[in-house]
Amino acid sequence: MPERIAAATARGRHAAQGALALFGLLVVLLAGVFVHAQAQRVFLDDTARRGDTTLRLAVSTLTAQLDRFQRLPRLVAEQPVIRALAAHPHDPARIAAANLTLRHIAVTLGASDIYFMDPGGITRAASNFDHPTSFIGGNFAFRPYFTQALAGGEGRFFALGTTSGKRGYYFGAPVRVDDRIAGVMVVKIDLDAIEDTWRGGDDEVLVTDPENIIFLSSRPDWLFRPYVRPDADAADRTRATRRYADRAITGAPLLTGLPGPDGLARPGTGGAMLALSEWMETAGWKVTVLLDTALARRQAIVFTLAVMLALGLLMALAAALWQRRARLRDRLAMQAAARAELERRVAARTAELAALNARLGAEVAERAAAEANLRQAQADLIQAAKLAALGQMSAALSHEFNQPLAAVRNYAETLPALVERGRTDEARRNAGRILALVDRMAALGRDLRNFARTPERGVGRASLPEVIRAASEIAGPRLRAVGADLAVTLAPDLPAVAGGPLRLEQVLVNVITNAADAVDGRADRRILLTAEPTATGARIRVRDFGPGVPDALRERIFDPFFTTRGVGRGLGLGLSISYNIVKDFGGELTLVDPEGGGAEFRIDLRRAADEGIQAA
Repeated sequence: MPERIAAATARGRHAAQGALALFGLLVVLLAGVFVHAQAQRVFLDDTARRGDTTLRLAVSTLTAQLDRFQRLPRLVAEQPVIRALAAHPHDPARIAAANLTLRHIAVTLGASDIYFMDPGGITRAASNFDHPTSFIGGNFAFRPYFTQALAGGEGRFFALGTTSGKRGYYFGAPVRVDDRIAGVMVVKIDLDAIEDTWRGGDDEVLVTDPENIIFLSSRPDWLFRPYVRPDADAADRTRATRRYADRAITGAPLLTGLPGPDGLARPGTGGAMLALSEWMETAGWKVTVLLDTALARRQAIVFTLAVMLALGLLMALAAALWQRRARLRDRLAMQAAARAELERRVAARTAELAALNARLGAEVAERAAAEANLRQAQADLIQAAKLAALGQMSAALSHEFNQPLAAVRNYAETLPALVERGRTDEARRNAGRILALVDRMAALGRDLRNFARTPERGVGRASLPEVIRAASEIAGPRLRAVGADLAVTLAPDLPAVAGGPLRLEQVLVNVITNAADAVDGRADRRILLTAEPTATGARIRVRDFGPGVPDALRERIFDPFFTTRGVGRGLGLGLSISYNIVKDFGGELTLVDPEGGGAEFRIDLRRAADEGIQAA
């Protein structure tokens, strides 16, 4: 009963939640559309205010520059030297005097060029008279500033110089002599400095002529291209005045069209920009500022998303409160039905718990017995490990003492015979060898740490020729027993290596006797021992021509108690002990397959340090 009530209540609550969520989503979307439109308008208005400031600054700068030179042509035309030249335009002396005067005025006032033209349009004197691109002799009667000034008015014109190829604004004024116009005085100014200040800013600034051709711009790639698509008459006027000399006006219009319904221009380079323009009536120019609206649009989107997120959070909070109240009402309704169901289940659960307690008691007793058995097994394992370690140590001692004892026995057996024959020197040497072997066995008893040796033990300095000679003597009886021939080849420049001489001798004896066992009964019983220096120390090779080591046994060759010999012919500890000794010396003992069969053991040892080496 409570389950059915809960299921019905949950279905009703889920349906209400779905309708509420759909309604909230619709409200958020509608609010987002409205807020985005308003936010975009606000941010675009802010961008427009910033652009209006830039536009006013650009217009005022251009106006100030033009006003600065507006009256200069009339003032220069009043100079006596200019009037004298206008009265006698072919006089070389007056031309030279006028040239110097015009150059001085141009340099002093910062004008680009100042020049005088006779009524026929021929330039008679110029400030650039000594330049390769001098205007002297040039005819500029086709320019509007000349015709306007010759008619008695003020000439104004912006154009690309036909001689210099540089942009400039031209002011023209008539030169009067005896109440007649005897020539025209022209001042050309350069606006490149103003244009340079526009570059590098956040906004793009451009100036167009009456035919909508861009002649000043913060973007060099926009120069001399139409701002909008020009008509045929505008192109004819531009060609008639040679405003841009012989330069062709090419390229697609900068704007793909006039500003759209949203007030944004679309430059041919890509995204929408806000275009603000102002006419300069005196100059006949239109100054335009193009502002990138990407930031304003992003700000509008971010603001809209923030508002939508805040509204969504508020609606989610309201929905959560409503759901909480709904769940509280459902909970109160379900509590009454659950109470009765709970009382019914308590009785059944009490019986189940009694049976469970009985089973738990039995499991506790069973686990206690298992724990006692586990403790006994652990004690047995510890005792077995102790016995195994003791057996391993005994076997290692037995293996390492067998070879020195065999050598001692051999020397002792020959000692009486040498004494009887009067060979006392050889007997004395045999006695010395016996004492050395006894010392070696005593040292082995002290230093036997095959499998539990501390790695911090000091490493000595060993001479390879002496170690190899001693090892060959100890292994001699075994070599003679199997009829093996040991050939030793030592490089003359062998360095001293890091390692205890006694333990290194033990390694060589083990490897040589293993080689002797390998060639026992073979036709080829050669054993080759070579030693040579390496970049880091020295390498010893011991090669036999026996059956070699099968691949299946190669990984276990250095394991303790592993041997390939028959039962009773070895404990399998020699190579394991040798491997650990070489490793303690910082070297490496490896097995390789030489060409021609057999086996080869390589012992790589480090070069002994000059300091901190213990005595042999």
